[in-house]
This record gives sequence, C-alpha cells and structure tokens, in this order.
Amino acid sequence: MRAVAEILGRDEFYADPLWRVEFRLTPLERRLLRCWPVRRLQFVAHAGAAVVSTHQTYSRLEHSLGLLSLVAHFAPNDEPARLAALLHDVGHLPFSHTFEGVAGLSHHELGVQRIRELGPILAEYGVRVEDVLAVEGSAPSVLCGRRGVLKLDHLESFIRSGRAHARLRESPPETLARLRLIDGEVHTDGDTAHYLAELAIGEAEYLCSWENVVPTAVLRGLATMLLSDSATTHGITEATDDELWAMLLADPRTQADARLLRRDPLGWDVHPADHTDGHPYELRHLYLDTACVESEPLPLPAHQLRQLPWRCVVARRGIDGNDPEADHAAIGQTRSWHWSHAARGRR
Repeated sequence: MRAVAEILGRDEFYADPLWRVEFRLTPLERRLLRCWPVRRLQFVAHAGAAVVSTHQTYSRLEHSLGLLSLVAHFAPNDEPARLAALLHDVGHLPFSHTFEGVAGLSHHELGVQRIRELGPILAEYGVRVEDVLAVEGSAPSVLCGRRGVLKLDHLESFIRSGRAHARLRESPPETLARLRLIDGEVHTDGDTAHYLAELAIGEAEYLCSWENVVPTAVLRGLATMLLSDSATTHGITEATDDELWAMLLADPRTQADARLLRRDPLGWDVHPADHTDGHPYELRHLYLDTACVESEPLPLPAHQLRQLPWRCVVARRGIDGNDPEADHAAIGQTRSWHWSHAARGRR
C-alpha cells in the first residue's frame, strides 16, 4: 500500500485504507476529484447528524472512493460504472440523509441534476452522461441488481460503518476475498452472508439508537425552519456541513437549539410521538439488504425487523451542568432508554 492514503489522485493512484485496494485513477477520475461537486463531499459527513455523537466522522467522499475501489476491484475496465461510483452521492444535502425529503428535497434528483451539469467535463473525455446515469438505472449493472439483494454501495456502507462502531469481526480485505459480484449482486458463502447480515442488522439498530435519533431529529427540525424560507433553499442544498452549522448558529430561530446540540447532546431526550414539545422524528426505512448464497438472498429472521414507520419526539432535557446530581440522573435515564430501545429492536 502507498505511504499516504490521500484523496486527491495527485500521483495517479488511489489506495483505499479500509479495503486495501490500490488502483490507478483515470485522467477523468482525477479531474472529477478536483471539481467542487465531488470535492464538496469531503465536507459532508456520511453518517449525517450522528457525527456529533459517535465516532462515525468520515465523509461522503471517503465512502464514494471506497465504492470506486470496489468497482475497480470487481470490474476495473467498466468506465461508466467507475464514474457512477465516484459520482453517485454528489446530490447529498449537508449531513447526508438527515433532512432528506424536507421541502421536497431528494438527493437522488439533485444527484442526477449535478451529474448532468458535469456532462461537458465527461464529454471532453469521450464519456456520455447518459451512460453514467444508466449504471444505477433499472437494468442490472455493476452497481444495480434485484431489490433486497446486497449491492456494492450498501456493502461499502455496512463495512465502513461497522468499523466505526466496532462491529467488524475480521478485516475488510478478508471479507472481500470471499465475495463475488454477479449482475451487481454480492454473492458469497453462508457464513459470510450471515456475517454481512449481522452488520446490516447492527446498522439498523444504530439508526434506531439514541445516538442517531437525537442529533438527526434536532438538525432535521432546525433545517426545516430554515427551509421554510424558499430564498434559503438553494443555499442549503449547495452547502457543506460547516456552512449549514454557520447558518443555524446565525439564525435567531435556530441558534439556541443548534448551540445546545453542539455543546451538550445529552441535553436532549427521546419521548413518545404524542409528546407536545420538541422536534418530531419518523423513521420510515431501514437498510437490510442481504448477500446471495447459491443465487438467492439470505432471509433475515422476522423477529429482527422493527415495525415501521417508527415515530418519536426529541425535546430538550434541561441539563445545564449546574446540578451534577440531577444531570447524572438524567443521563442515566437516557442510557436506560437507549438499551431498552435496542433490546426491543432485537426481539
């Protein structure tokens, strides 16, 4: 592996430190790494708002380069697929999925728009933008397969997140060595498929945890306030995480809650959906795709699946650091909620 795991393609190579895949970048890939729609992803957290409460602090660009590494591993000469991997997340809003759907915003629609805007650069290198967009279309490709079957995008996410949350039982290169890709679908042996399913379930439990729900609900609620002003919508969709923080901390409607979330995330708690004050939150979808064993996706145990949609309200707890005993009790209640909530998710 190369001595420096850089993300700029300065010397024509990329070496992914997670997957231990090293390959030569094409001139077009190097050019795109210098374009702001791609470069911006270095300043957007893959985990979204949970960057304030977990170790999951890596960027959307790291994930995109990880996906490019997997495509380069399985289909090194598929240029449209390599480009689609690098560009697949360019439509993401600040903090990734955190306020997806607010004010009708969709990172998929924004992504198509931004890839089309990169069309003139692609054309300089003889690449049609429609060929890149088609890779994640309805037809099977390196990045697209049957619904419910594990594909490279979610594989990359599960492994990268699993490392951040200490769920991995082996190194990613060991796992990668046992995987095959057939029509965009991950195939492997039974033991590895069960291991990957455990990572998917672990990711689902994390998405339902206090550590994700609290910051996501608060930031989503605050961004909704900003997006109520149509004049700010374009600025937010183009913003990085730090630029959105600046907006939230400057706006009188959002600055107090934004400051509390940054300074004391334990100042918030989760309540039932009928709670009358706070930021409502709804979880509609969990990513539970599984790998194929003998051509069929591994079934997930039904008891592992949470009933969706799941709704709650996140409200200020009132911890201010001036009453250590009260603060300690409040934090204890928060932890009790987290563990009982996670246990219910495993029943």
